[in-house]
Amino acid sequence: MTDIKNLILEGTIEVFREKGLKFTMDDLARRLGMSKKTIYTVYKEKEELFLAMVDYVFDSIKQSEQEILEDDSLSTVEKLKNVLGVLPKGYREIEFGQLYSLKDKYPTIYCQVEKRLETGWEKTIALIEQGMQEGAIRPVSIPIVKIMLEASIERFFQRDVLAQNQIAYADALDGVVGIIMKGIEMREPGNR
Repeated sequence: MTDIKNLILEGTIEVFREKGLKFTMDDLARRLGMSKKTIYTVYKEKEELFLAMVDYVFDSIKQSEQEILEDDSLSTVEKLKNVLGVLPKGYREIEFGQLYSLKDKYPTIYCQVEKRLETGWEKTIALIEQGMQEGAIRPVSIPIVKIMLEASIERFFQRDVLAQNQIAYADALDGVVGIIMKGIEMREPGNR
């Protein structure tokens, strides 16, 4: 059953990438080459499918995060930068900024997105602390760094600001992470 769930979720991500939240179950069935009836035996309704997709995407992000943390070729600062801006391969083209429309149409799903954004920070916090101990990160208030990143990402989801300004979600995330890293990374005098 897990294989068919993953197949459906991967198909959902592909259809979402192409059509955003407006995709239909017919679109998904066509993409997967299976009947809607088969999809509905696994996910009873579109909202249940969206909830599963949110968890699937965030679980994939956490898996990519773990791969970064285990990469011994990266410095603590490089690991932190990569973890803060992690998007698994294949997800960089997804316009997560479209999720702003979830709040009104699918509030339960939007709450799940917010919950996943606000939890699971332990390893990132440990990296910041390690960077401060190494002298690679200047002493900062970790809750403020966390709030800054969370608030930026949530803002991308709350309004269509990215779409209005024709900014891809991945580029916006890279920009926020770059600004945060420039603010907390220790640099040699003269290298500002």
